[in-house]
Amino acid sequence: MTPFNEDKTIDFDGLRSLLTYTGEFVDYFVVMGTTGESATCSQQEKKEVLNFCRKNNPRNLPIVYGIGGNNTAAVIEEIKTTDLNGVTAILSASPYYNKPSQAGIQAHFNAIATASPLPILLYNVPGRTASNMTAATTLALATHDNIIGIKEASGDLKQCKEIATHKPEEFLLISGDDLVTIDIIEMGGAGVISVLANGFPDSFSQSIKVALASDFVQGRKHLSVFEEVNPLLYEESNPVGIKAVLSLKGICGGDVRLPLLKASDSLNARLSSLL
Repeated sequence: MTPFNEDKTIDFDGLRSLLTYTGEFVDYFVVMGTTGESATCSQQEKKEVLNFCRKNNPRNLPIVYGIGGNNTAAVIEEIKTTDLNGVTAILSASPYYNKPSQAGIQAHFNAIATASPLPILLYNVPGRTASNMTAATTLALATHDNIIGIKEASGDLKQCKEIATHKPEEFLLISGDDLVTIDIIEMGGAGVISVLANGFPDSFSQSIKVALASDFVQGRKHLSVFEEVNPLLYEESNPVGIKAVLSLKGICGGDVRLPLLKASDSLNARLSSLL
């Protein structure tokens, strides 16, 4: 999550607090993903945030950096012109708005992966892109030497199961939906890229680590405490809800950039009550 000041500039003090707050418990940072409000950050701001995270990484954790878009050539150019020192992999969302065919999605990612000096994590999130990357497309892309996994946020467990069953052993199936993460781990998933972990890094991470140790019953028990709060995080769009949580916890402010609006009084009150 990228904190902003009231004037909508980047709050680097808040970002330092967030890195410290989460860094003790998480296994890696994802910088400039959807929750990081990458859609409303300039290219210069993205690079400043990445550089700041590199310099203020409390445990020197791996960094995954978001570079995606619906213009394949522009994505490749951004990869080539970004200082990727200290970055482990690139997270790239499936093209939005254009609504390409499955063959087009496959060609898009093949071109990016071939051009990238770093491994690529695919990101399937049809709720935002208006097109689903099918299991068949994911499995075809999994054969590319420079594509190492997928953040799968389709919400379709049947699709996730197909990927888990037929993927290469080393290909990472990563949940993009916090509350189904245990199900995905049980079918062979590697973990999660999380929204909840921004606000609840200790307890959320514990639920995942228990599941990764194959105690799925205990993992679901730990995860169940988030069943009420999780829908509220998306009620006024992500990351409005999780920013409100972090503001209530005193980690950083809850400001977002237009066209998103800061959490309403009603949402804040319900989140406060649950916390």
